[in-house]
Amino acid sequence: MAKTDPPADHSIPRHIAIIMDGNGRWARARGLPRLAGHRAGTENLRRIIEACVEVGVKYLTIYAFSTENWSRPQDEVQGLMGIFDEVFERELAELHRQGARLNHIGRLEGMRPSLREKVLKGMQITKDNDRLVLSVAFNYGGRDEIVDAIKAIIAAGTPTEQVNAELVSQHLYTAGIPDPDLIIRTSGEQRISNFLLWQAAYAEWIFPETFWPDFGREQLLAAIEQYGQRERRYGKVLES
Repeated sequence: MAKTDPPADHSIPRHIAIIMDGNGRWARARGLPRLAGHRAGTENLRRIIEACVEVGVKYLTIYAFSTENWSRPQDEVQGLMGIFDEVFERELAELHRQGARLNHIGRLEGMRPSLREKVLKGMQITKDNDRLVLSVAFNYGGRDEIVDAIKAIIAAGTPTEQVNAELVSQHLYTAGIPDPDLIIRTSGEQRISNFLLWQAAYAEWIFPETFWPDFGREQLLAAIEQYGQRERRYGKVLES
């Protein structure tokens, strides 16, 4: 298979999740401020969305801003909020044209009102699209998600004997979305970082060395090809 050719259909993961890591180091290597790296990272997202639509990935989840990211320096946090605000304003029409449905996972609290309104508006405008579901994990934490699911189950008065894995999944932020098949963390770091803790139970992980702003179509196809060569067992022993 040529490096830039899309992989065969049988090897394409239905759901890819990405921890978009390395923006700050990408900027530092170029003598630029960290926000320049974050801006380059958001601009890269369009390439990845286009590639996912092209090869037939149905669900893409991106880790945009964690609950822990609020502890970063306030000038960086405010700069990120401004970048996100601009991106939603600029990219919504293109997302819609690509046939992508925007979904938010996490807590909307903490967003500046203008950004929150744009996210809700984008979800409404794209709600009938079905080529790709783009879930943006913003103000997201995997532990918070599980805690919120448990609280909802308790609040519903569910008897203990009825609580099972399926019921918990139905109360997660990702309810209705299949668990990720492939999770990519760019920049070479090998940590989960509180991302999709429940949903990642049987996902395949790939840790390319490339910083996120440089992780383009070619790198995504290489990751998908690597995924296609793996044998997923889900804890079982496959017969030879």
